[in-house]
Amino acid sequence: MTIIAHPKNKKQEAAIEAVLKALNVSFDKEDKSPYNPEFVAKVKQSLAEVKKGNVTRIEDPNNIWESIL
Repeated sequence: MTIIAHPKNKKQEAAIEAVLKALNVSFDKEDKSPYNPEFVAKVKQSLAEVKKGNVTRIEDPNNIWESIL
């Protein structure tokens, strides 16, 4: 028999795992992402660059090109 649960948050996930462990029921967890792994890697790289300060600031929103060039 297969049962698939879709917890909405970490608290629900932990509760489901605790119940299954208490009942000695074996289970598998899958961390599926709807996003392409390459896209996720690019986003993580961009966030790392922002933390390092590698950003371009727009000083004058009325003249974007002059601000960034």
